[in-house]
Amino acid sequence: MSADRSLQILLDELGRLPGIGPKSAQRIAYHLLEADAEEARRLADAILMVKNEVHFCSRCFNYATDDECSICEDCSRDRSRICVVGEPRDVTAIERTGTYHGLYHVLGGVISPMDKIGPDQLKVRELLARLGSEQIEEVIIATNPNIEGETTASYLARTIKPLGVTVTRLASGLPVGGDLEYADELTLGRAIEARRAL
Repeated sequence: MSADRSLQILLDELGRLPGIGPKSAQRIAYHLLEADAEEARRLADAILMVKNEVHFCSRCFNYATDDECSICEDCSRDRSRICVVGEPRDVTAIERTGTYHGLYHVLGGVISPMDKIGPDQLKVRELLARLGSEQIEEVIIATNPNIEGETTASYLARTIKPLGVTVTRLASGLPVGGDLEYADELTLGRAIEARRAL
């Protein structure tokens, strides 16, 4: 195979990654070409290791290397609360804040009729099973504040409230450092609704 063909295959594969356009793919490809063989091997080994060792937690569907993820196994977590998120990367974002110490449940997406994703394609049944078998007092819905996230949050609230479990939603509004004049109406409206006493 020619060098041009090998490079094009690498560029094509890198270009399939989310957020990597043609220029970024080219920068990464040339970096890998200039790197020593050991650096390229470490990257390849890390990718293969993740693909072979990481799977979904059997309880919350976060990423795990054992049957359950480290959060589900952690006995010091508040087991009366479950934070429901769309994807495992959302767990990472919330954990970085250091302010939430409960459990999680990953839906594996959000309701999106345009993409033909309804509640049956998500881990909703598994969430309801957990609510029936675990001593959960509050479900915090932490889906993104977009149309799909709001649709999912509304559906979950309607489904969970009859079970006698408190359902809350993450507050949304103005970002720190944001200017009122640049905020859209929905964001500004949410900020007014989620106001708090000082």
